Amino acid sequence: MFRILMLCLLMTLPFSSLAEVIHKERSLYRNILVEKTGDLLCLKFNEKTRKSTQSCMYESKPKKLVFNYTKMTFASLLFINDPQNVLIIGLGGGSLSNTIHELYPSAHIENVEIDPAVIKVARDYFNFIETDNVTSKVQDGRIFIKRAALKKQKYDWIILDAFNGDYIPEHLLTKEFFAEVKSVLADGGIVAANTFSSSKLYQHESATYFDVFGDFVNVVTDENSNRIILAGFETMPSQKLLIERVNKLANKLTPYDVDLQLLSEHLFYTKGNQDWPADTKVLTDQYSPANLLNYQ
Repeated sequence: MFRILMLCLLMTLPFSSLAEVIHKERSLYRNILVEKTGDLLCLKFNEKTRKSTQSCMYESKPKKLVFNYTKMTFASLLFINDPQNVLIIGLGGGSLSNTIHELYPSAHIENVEIDPAVIKVARDYFNFIETDNVTSKVQDGRIFIKRAALKKQKYDWIILDAFNGDYIPEHLLTKEFFAEVKSVLADGGIVAANTFSSSKLYQHESATYFDVFGDFVNVVTDENSNRIILAGFETMPSQKLLIERVNKLANKLTPYDVDLQLLSEHLFYTKGNQDWPADTKVLTDQYSPANLLNYQ
């Protein structure tokens, strides 16, 4: 199933078979490749049986976002105004961080990435921007959030985008972890999580988010198998408010190839529309995705 998911994701990109490897290294966690295909530069993790693409950038148009899921993440802006404290778990090439920084130059953005080699590659090949307001930290995302909670830190936009080459790391998919995320979410804030719309974990992930955050929104387009989960908001924005936010931000997002009007039409609220069985088992630190894959 995971191979099918990754194949669907890769098919959405303008690849050719003539990719040139311009950087290769073995990090503490994985084999890392940077490949160049024409104008397209991509960060990949080389697994035993395949390569999984983590981030891409058009060298001639570095602002233009390549992945649909990255564009879909900006549906978050339909729920919040002027985010000033942003937390991103999982760096990749840094495209999310760069775009948010350009949109909101005064915002504090903390990027948390477990693999120091990924941060170095993002700096060296993908124009990852770091300033006094935009920082990167080498740490497991769950540990970072635990410590942030102890410090009573709050974020008005939390983006969960960690990926280990197979799926989301299992300790970042549990009820206990989501409760920790919720504890550092500011009032009026939003959690945006990148996951899949076609996965044997779909129902369990949905049940787990609902257990912690209550009703949430799925952002799903017809172009690939990704979904963005938007959770933690207090109330669903009215149609009038959605239109106002689209009108305010649409032109600003155009250089990044983000169609906010289109995204506003792909918000699927779970209230009254839950698409998982009521008895679906919630993922916990004891009942993890790894266990689920072997569960009969």
